[in-house]
Amino acid sequence: MGDVAMTVPVIRALVQQNQHVKVTVVSRPFFQPFFEGIPNVAFFAVDLNGRHKGTMGLFKLYADVKKLNINAVADLHNVLRSIVIRNLFVLSGKKVAHSDKGRTEKKALTSAKNKVFEPVKSMVERHVETFKTLGFNIDLTHPVFPEKARLTNEVLRVSGEKDNTHWIGIAPFAQYESKVYPLDLMQEAIVELAKNTAHKIFLFGGGKKETEQLQALSANLDNVIVVAGKLKLQQELQLISHLDVMLSMDSGNSHIAAMLGVKVVTLWGATHPYAGFKPFNQAFDNCLTADREKYPLLPTSVYGNKIVPGYEDAMRTITVAEVVAKINSNLA
Repeated sequence: MGDVAMTVPVIRALVQQNQHVKVTVVSRPFFQPFFEGIPNVAFFAVDLNGRHKGTMGLFKLYADVKKLNINAVADLHNVLRSIVIRNLFVLSGKKVAHSDKGRTEKKALTSAKNKVFEPVKSMVERHVETFKTLGFNIDLTHPVFPEKARLTNEVLRVSGEKDNTHWIGIAPFAQYESKVYPLDLMQEAIVELAKNTAHKIFLFGGGKKETEQLQALSANLDNVIVVAGKLKLQQELQLISHLDVMLSMDSGNSHIAAMLGVKVVTLWGATHPYAGFKPFNQAFDNCLTADREKYPLLPTSVYGNKIVPGYEDAMRTITVAEVVAKINSNLA
């Protein structure tokens, strides 16, 4: 989800600054709401469970996309499936470019030995370079974000009217446990933030287990609302666009908020913003990282899927006071 969200500011700027260009985004249907409302951007939904499933499905996908009479292909994913598709377009004579994921630099950053602790190029920058290879210049120094979405009745039934309150989003989960702020500390942070009655806090997540955990985190707090399970993705995007700040792990929610121009505070454990996944257009000061003096091997992983014994409590070095203060400073 985060990978797709990081393409949105680039594609939005591409069509804004090159108004003769029409873009067709080819991705899973779930992600279509990310691109709605962007001028000159169409969406082609890939059917990975049906027509486009398996090896033969890739050839069908190529044939289906080819019918769109495209002039060039930008592979922003650079995985086996997209590599096959783009190579078929190369054979048909189309101009093709792909985003280099910088695996060598990221390996050096996360290595336990001879670590090179330096920021690598962000994925947003890499996508810009991909389009430059195709002949399109993109300037992201002054990004333009969409206007806040109109809240539908379905969303308002969950959120209520904004009035004069500060809306704070919190997405406390991530794909891997090494990227999740300990829930006891998150509970303390939520309780502290909820003491201010001018704050309305929305908790985001998905699935039965996460929803139950969010319900526990919101217990007996009148100004804390669990969003999980109540809204569809498109409706969540409406709500997120009205947030004053989003608190997120190194996860997709941080990139979703960022693509909508919302301020984002991120918490980092096994991973690190130097790996190129800092949310778009966000201050580095808003990235709260675990203590590298105490845990010198950090970051231990690009995606958080590598477990290092003894590093389980790394995120506990990010204090609740730091988290609350950073949220409040972004509301000032």
